[in-house]
Amino acid sequence: MTLAASTATHLLKNWGDEAVAYDTARGHKHYLKPFTLALYQTCRDQPGLGTVRLTATLAARLGVENTPQLHEETLETLTSLRKIGLLESA
Repeated sequence: MTLAASTATHLLKNWGDEAVAYDTARGHKHYLKPFTLALYQTCRDQPGLGTVRLTATLAARLGVENTPQLHEETLETLTSLRKIGLLESA
């Protein structure tokens, strides 16, 4: 399961379906492409989803087919979001 991390040290600025996350503690900026932002928002809005349900939810949200490639991209993006501190494992 994945949860959105506390945003006390992160500021998020959206421009349409893209965003920039700023880590105030470290001074790092991270670009969130549309898929990454949708994944982050889904984890924030529906905490505790497993990766299978998370991928299915993302597919529906983005209007794309739920494929093994989408599941792989979801896993890779989850790892990236954890590394920058926007998500944490439950």
